[in-house]
Amino acid sequence: MLQKLLIVFLFSFIACNCLLAQQPSRDELQKKQQQLFKEINDLNNELSSIKGNKKAALRAYTVVQNKIKARESLVNNISREIKNLDESIFLNEREIYRLKKELDTLKVNYAKSLVFAYKNRGSNDYLNFLFSAQNFNDAMKRIAYLKSYRQYRETQAETINKTQDLLQQTKTKLTNNLNEKSAALTSQTTQLQVLQEDKKDKDQVVKQLKDQEKDLTAQISQRQKENQKLKRAIDAAIKREIDEARKREADRMAKAKAAAADAKRLEKEREKEANAKVPGTTPSKPNTPVEDVSSRGVAKNKGGDKPVTEFNTEKEGVIESLNFERNKGRLPWPIDGGRVKGEFGRHLIEGTKLEEDNEGMFFATQIGASVKAVAEGEVSAVFDLGDVQAVLVKHGKYYTTYANLESVNVKRGDEVKAGSLLGKVAANMSGEGEFQFQVTNERRQYLNPRGWLRSR
Repeated sequence: MLQKLLIVFLFSFIACNCLLAQQPSRDELQKKQQQLFKEINDLNNELSSIKGNKKAALRAYTVVQNKIKARESLVNNISREIKNLDESIFLNEREIYRLKKELDTLKVNYAKSLVFAYKNRGSNDYLNFLFSAQNFNDAMKRIAYLKSYRQYRETQAETINKTQDLLQQTKTKLTNNLNEKSAALTSQTTQLQVLQEDKKDKDQVVKQLKDQEKDLTAQISQRQKENQKLKRAIDAAIKREIDEARKREADRMAKAKAAAADAKRLEKEREKEANAKVPGTTPSKPNTPVEDVSSRGVAKNKGGDKPVTEFNTEKEGVIESLNFERNKGRLPWPIDGGRVKGEFGRHLIEGTKLEEDNEGMFFATQIGASVKAVAEGEVSAVFDLGDVQAVLVKHGKYYTTYANLESVNVKRGDEVKAGSLLGKVAANMSGEGEFQFQVTNERRQYLNPRGWLRSR
C-alpha cells in the first residue's frame, strides 16, 4: 500500500512540474500585463484626443475595438497568472505537509536518542562500556561509536532546526501566494467591470457610425478608389517584371539554340573534312551530344518534371525567394512604434452596413515617421499617386508595398537591406498619420502581412 502511495505521489509531482514548465513564468506574465496596460493607456489617450470629432468616427471605432481586444487579453493574462498561483499554492501546501511529517519523525527519533542518553548518563556506565571491551581494538571501536553517537544527536538537532526554517519559509511563500492570488482576483474583477464599460463605449461609437453612415460610406469608397489605383500600379509593375523576366529567358533560350546550332554545324564541317581526306568513305554520325534546348524550361525534382517560371530561372531570384520564405513570421515591422488600425481582409463594421476590404495592414502613427524595408530586395517601382507616394520592393517572387508616403528616399533599381529607410509617412484624408503595408506574390495575390511579421 505504501509503495502504491509513493508511486502516485511521484507521478503527480512529475505531472505538476511538467505542467509548470510548459506555462509562462509569472515574470513573463507580469511583463505582458505591463505591455497591455501601456497599450490600453495609449488607446485611451488616442480616444480622448478624437472625442467629438465626427470625421474620426471610423477611427474611434477601430480604437475601441483594439481596446476591447487588449482588455480581453489582459483578463486572460490575469487568469493564467491565477492558474499559476493555484499550482504554486498546491505545491507549497504539499511541501508543508511533507516537511511537517518529516519534522515529526525527526523529533520522535531525537527524543528517543535523548532518553537513551539520559538513561546512560553516568560516568560509570561509560567506563563499564569501555572496560568491558575484549581487547584494545574493541575499546577503540567503542570510543569511536560513542563519538559518532554524540555527533548523530547533534546532527539530528541541526536537521530539525533546518527543517523548521524551511517549513517557515514555505509557509511564508504560501502566504505570499495567497495574497498575490487575492490581488490578482481583485484585478481581474476590476478589468472585467472596465471591459463592460468598454463595450458600452463601443455601442455608443457604433450608434455614432450609424448616424454618419452616409458620410462614412463616401470615405470608405474614396479609400477603396485610392487602393484600386495602387493595386493597378502594383499589377502593372509586377506584369512588367514578368515580361522582362520572360524576355531575359527568351534571350537565353535563343542564345542556347544558336550555340547548339553552331556546335552542330561545326561538327558536320569537321566530319565532312575528315571524310574528304579518305576517298570512298561515308560520312559518320557525330559523337558529340547536342543539348536539347526544348527541355531547358523544365527542372527535375523528386516529384517529376516541374515547370520553371520566369521568377526562379535566375539564381538570384531563387535565393531571394527562399530567404523571404524562411523568415516568414520573423520579419521586422516596417515602422517603429505606431499601432495596427486596420487588419488584412474583409471586415464588416458592427451594427452598420459599412464594410472594409483591406489588401494590407493599416498603421496609425505620427506624420513623418520613418518607413523601413522588412527584408533584403530591390526597389521594383516608386509610384506617384497624386498627393502621396508608394514603394514596391521585390524579394524574388515576393513583393512588399509601402504606401501613403509623403516622401521617398529610394528609386527604382536600388538595392535595399532589412531596415533600409524607404520614406516618411503621410497624412490620410482625416489629417492623421497613416501607413499601409502589403505583401504580394508573383501571381499578384495579396497575402496577410500579419503572418509574415514577427510578434511585437
